[in-house]
Amino acid sequence: MKIAIDLTWLKPQKSGGVESYLRNLLDGFLKLPDQNTYILFAAQDNQDSLKSYTSSPKIKLIVCNTYATKVKSHLIWQNLFAYHLFKKEKVDLVFFPVYEMPLYKCKKLKTVVTIHDIQALHYPEYFSKLENIWFKLGWKSCLRNANKVVTISDFTKEDIKAHFKNTQNLTRIYNPIVLNDEEKTSFTTFQKEYNIEKDSYYYTLCSLHKHKNLITLIKVMEILKDMDTSLPKKLVISGVGGPQKQELLNLITEKQLQNNIILTNFVTNSQRNVLIKNANTFLFPSIFEGFGMPPIEAMMLKAKVITTKCTSLYEVTEGKCSYVDNPTDPQEWIRKIQSVQSLPHHKFTFPKYAKELIAREYLNLFYEVIKK
Repeated sequence: MKIAIDLTWLKPQKSGGVESYLRNLLDGFLKLPDQNTYILFAAQDNQDSLKSYTSSPKIKLIVCNTYATKVKSHLIWQNLFAYHLFKKEKVDLVFFPVYEMPLYKCKKLKTVVTIHDIQALHYPEYFSKLENIWFKLGWKSCLRNANKVVTISDFTKEDIKAHFKNTQNLTRIYNPIVLNDEEKTSFTTFQKEYNIEKDSYYYTLCSLHKHKNLITLIKVMEILKDMDTSLPKKLVISGVGGPQKQELLNLITEKQLQNNIILTNFVTNSQRNVLIKNANTFLFPSIFEGFGMPPIEAMMLKAKVITTKCTSLYEVTEGKCSYVDNPTDPQEWIRKIQSVQSLPHHKFTFPKYAKELIAREYLNLFYEVIKK
C-alpha cells in the first residue's frame, strides 16, 4: 500500500504539540512490520527537517513547490495542485495530519484527516475575521469530504459533534507519546543560566496563549514571592510564542517578578526532560486542550503534576495526577502545591499512548478506508 502524508504545512519548531504528535506517529509507522510505502510530501522550507526519515526504505520524500511559512500562497497551491501530485504517485490513500486539506473532494483518492481541536470557535479573538472564516470552512470541508476524520480525544470528538453536522465519519485515536530519555542534557547549564537549583522551581511547558492560563501562575508567583514559606518562588516557562507574550512580559515587569519567572528560549526534548526531572512540581494551568501531552510526559518522567480538569485534560491524564477545581484561583493552586510536597516522585506509565500501538490504529483505519 502506498500512503501519501501531506506535510507541506509543517513549520519545524513552531508547530508545538502538533509537530510532536506527527513525529511520534512517523516513528511509530517505521516500527511496524508492514510492507507499506509512506510518501512524505514536504515543502521547500521544511524538507531538511524530514530528510532523516529517508534512511528507512519505507519512506519516500517528495519536495513540493510551496512554502509552509507562506500560508496564503500555500493554501492556494494546496487546492490547485496537491491532489494532482498525489494521483501522479498512484497512492492508495492520502493522510492529512492536520485539518488542512483541499476544500473539494477528489473521488479518485481515499482521504483521512486529523482534527486536533476547534480552538478558533472557542477563542475567535486569537485570529482575524478572515482566519476564523477559513477555519470554519476548512473544518466543514474535512467533515464533508474526508472518508474518515480522526479526533485526538473524546472531548474533541464531542466538541465537533456539538458544533457541526456531517459527523458520522468521526473516529477517536489518541496521540502517540514518546519519551526518548537516552539523549542526556546536563542540568548544570540551566543552573547557571537561570540561577535555579534542583527542586527549587516550578516548570511549565506551553504556548503563550490566553487559554493556557499563565496569568494565573503569574498571580501565584506574586503571592508566593511575599509569603513566608519554604515553597519554591521561581517558575520556569518553556514553549513556543503566542499573542499573549508581550502582555505576559509586561505583567511580569509590572509585578517585579523578573527574578521569579523565567521564560526560556526553544528547548529540545532532552532539555525539556531535564527541566521536568529537576523541578519541584510541573504545573499545567491550561483551560482548553484538544489533548494535552505535557502533563502526561511530565508524569512519565516522575514529576509531581498539577493541572486542571478542563476539556480533555482529566480524560487523557486518566485522573492520575493532582487537579485544581478552579483553574483561575491562585490560592487554590498554592494549596495544591503545598499538598503535593509530601508526595513521592512516581513514574506513571501510559501504554495506550505507545507509538507503535497508535500507529497500528491509524494503519488499521487506513486499511478500513481503502477496503470500502
